[in-house]
Amino acid sequence: MTLTCQIIGAPVQTGASQPGCLMGPAAFRTAGLPDTLTELGWQVDDLGDVTLPDLAPVAHGNKALKNLAEMIEWTRLLSAAAYEAAKTCDRPIFIGGDHSMAAGTVSGVAKHAAEQGRPLFVLWLDAHPDLHTLDSTTSGNLHGTPVAYYTGQPGFDQFPPVAAAVDPKNICMMGIRSVDPAERQRIAELGLTVHDMRSIDERGIVGPLAEFLTKVQAANGMLHVSLDVDFLDPSIAPAVGTTVPGGATFREAHLIMEMLHDSDLVTSLDLVELNPFLDERGRTAKLMTDLTASLFGRRVLDRMTRSYA
Repeated sequence: MTLTCQIIGAPVQTGASQPGCLMGPAAFRTAGLPDTLTELGWQVDDLGDVTLPDLAPVAHGNKALKNLAEMIEWTRLLSAAAYEAAKTCDRPIFIGGDHSMAAGTVSGVAKHAAEQGRPLFVLWLDAHPDLHTLDSTTSGNLHGTPVAYYTGQPGFDQFPPVAAAVDPKNICMMGIRSVDPAERQRIAELGLTVHDMRSIDERGIVGPLAEFLTKVQAANGMLHVSLDVDFLDPSIAPAVGTTVPGGATFREAHLIMEMLHDSDLVTSLDLVELNPFLDERGRTAKLMTDLTASLFGRRVLDRMTRSYA
């Protein structure tokens, strides 16, 4: 049976500090993402980009917030699009676009998972935990808030209600290396699993990821992967406005994707924070496309698939 994949573009840049992420979806397509997945045997349907209407500003007590009305509407539109895609294909991919888009994509697929009677798990591959609320952010850049939103934290009253909040204990963060004090406190309170880069240096990738995948399978969970360009070391992926030295290497990133493919647990995927304006001859877009290919089944040699039972 041919597996189906829908690609939905989210040209969101209102959550980031630097312009350019709105070109991300086009860069992924130029890098050959749809054709690559087709060559791997998937039936690919590119649904184009979600578009944002003109909006009136929305007021908030935190005067640092930027583009609040836009994020609220992106969240509404992308949640609806993600919900429909999750219902109608085997594995939707949401290509962005800054990471604020995950407020919509994750909440949408979480609603679908809840209707299936299954828990949603999230593998968050990022330099940042993005756990600020609208009140705690001091930068006002809303790509730092999606995890707080989709886990149902307070302070998002102006946003669409979360139909099915993700249990924080179902989230595994890897690659974290830039955490604000308010986020550090919230991580401890919520009980998220966080493997920062020191943990990865000490333990490697395989053990922590295998533990998480075993947990997903034991719960009959659905697994959403949210891959931020800044998860990767900027020496191999420069096209991001939030570069943090010391990120994942080429091989670490591919190993994660290969393990995810072997697990056969992934049900949806974000590719975010690609800013082509900051890229070097398209190298980051090509790398992200290659990583996606590893997740979707590209391999050098056939080998035994590991069981997570």
